[in-house]
Amino acid sequence: MNRTPRPASGFAAIAAMFLLVVLAGLGAYMVGFSNTQQLSAAQDVQGTRAYWAARAGLEWAIAAVVADPSTCPSSPPTAVDTGRSFTLAIVCTPYSYLEGGATVRIYVFESIARSGNAGELGFVERSISASYEVPQ
Repeated sequence: MNRTPRPASGFAAIAAMFLLVVLAGLGAYMVGFSNTQQLSAAQDVQGTRAYWAARAGLEWAIAAVVADPSTCPSSPPTAVDTGRSFTLAIVCTPYSYLEGGATVRIYVFESIARSGNAGELGFVERSISASYEVPQ
């Protein structure tokens, strides 16, 4: 009796399905990871834009005091636009004191640039501060 062994079947199909499931899971993870990296990079760019918007507001406020040292500026006359609108708030606090019989005036500025609302995706806020002493 000549018996021919039957070919083994089924194991390759199970291994292929297992490999397909593992590769699909890995692909889904990589797509999610790539999306997270993209959002993080976009948030970094917006943070940089917010910093420069706040710095522009600070420089505007200092220039306003240099032009007229008797008043403290409140807010710039126009909105700052860097591709996405930022709300810019400038806080100016004047101080004066006597030193050697002369009155010294110091202005402390804080410029805050904000985009979006706190708690939302894409919310960015940067603040920068400086002080300026009015020359005698």
